[in-house]
Amino acid sequence: MVRRILYGLAILATLFGVWGIYDRIVSGHQSAAYGSYVVWGLWVALYLFFTGMAAGTFVFATLDYLFRVPIFARTGRLSLFLSLITLGAGLLHIWLDLGHPERVWKAYLQPNFNSVMDQIVWGYTIFGLIILIMLGMSFQPQRYAGWLKALSAIGLFLALFLSGGVGALLGVQAARPFWHVGLFPVQFPFFSLASGAALLLLVYGLFDRAANEHRRSLLRTLAILTLVLQLIKLYFLWADFSQSVYGGMPMNVAAVNEVLFGRYWWAFWILQLFLGSIVPIIILLWPRLATEPPWAALAGFLVLLGFAAARANIVFPALSVPELPQLIGAFHSSRLQFHYFPSLMEWAVSVGISGLAGLIFLVAYDRLPLTPEHVRSA
Repeated sequence: MVRRILYGLAILATLFGVWGIYDRIVSGHQSAAYGSYVVWGLWVALYLFFTGMAAGTFVFATLDYLFRVPIFARTGRLSLFLSLITLGAGLLHIWLDLGHPERVWKAYLQPNFNSVMDQIVWGYTIFGLIILIMLGMSFQPQRYAGWLKALSAIGLFLALFLSGGVGALLGVQAARPFWHVGLFPVQFPFFSLASGAALLLLVYGLFDRAANEHRRSLLRTLAILTLVLQLIKLYFLWADFSQSVYGGMPMNVAAVNEVLFGRYWWAFWILQLFLGSIVPIIILLWPRLATEPPWAALAGFLVLLGFAAARANIVFPALSVPELPQLIGAFHSSRLQFHYFPSLMEWAVSVGISGLAGLIFLVAYDRLPLTPEHVRSA
């Protein structure tokens, strides 16, 4: 019954997304809510969210193929597949955000490797190829055990590099003090690992109902990791905001106030902090609930919801504070506003991409041997 509901929701979401992508292709960015001042919106936030999950789930694949951690034995194939579809969802978001997505080839044929953006483009390309190759090899793990180990080591470096690189992409922008902090390149790998653990907790809790001691131990391990990483996330959040406030830079303080008490207060206090942090921490602190599949799945889902809101709370508020206060009244146009909330077209595209990723996962989970019971040891 649950599987049928999820199929129905994924199909409806994908169809909704078809309309959004059609509007994006035909009308360009005209139906989007961002403009000349707020240049990044929902798609950039979800690009950070999905690619973070991709890097995090890949790290968990290395626990099987590279580090041979017993509790994660035979889980690598599912982790690789989740990494692949979340990476695709993230890159599709950022590709549609480009003003001229058809010119993406220039990053390959006319690269500028002094640019952090070009480094990330090439990094994600190599990372995606490694995931694809490893996923193919995972169906014959005994034959390709050496290759899986070597590629896992390379991919692990890339996963950490790309997570930190995305943080650096924001951090190097000195004109935005809210982003220009040294913590970002350090925070983002932890956030990626936390979102990867939460995704696995959701998937194993919701879909894999094998009642055995190994599965309970796996859920318990993922629950502990998710709990610890949630606490680390809260520490980074406190460190980031406290430094911004005590530093006293007006633009930085204004952005923090926008998150805490301004137009985005509800996304922070309700979605990111209460539902995305406090509630799952309470669930995961209770050992009996943490190993019950429905509760584990709920905790994983709420953590992911919190991370999605957190990415939006990184992107939107920083752009809502003008570099020059006079810009607010100097010009008047629908494209010259500092308030941003995603348009229907933007929501449609993101819902559609998420629905398509979910639909691909559901079909593959039903038709391919992805669970540990169907995977041979290397």
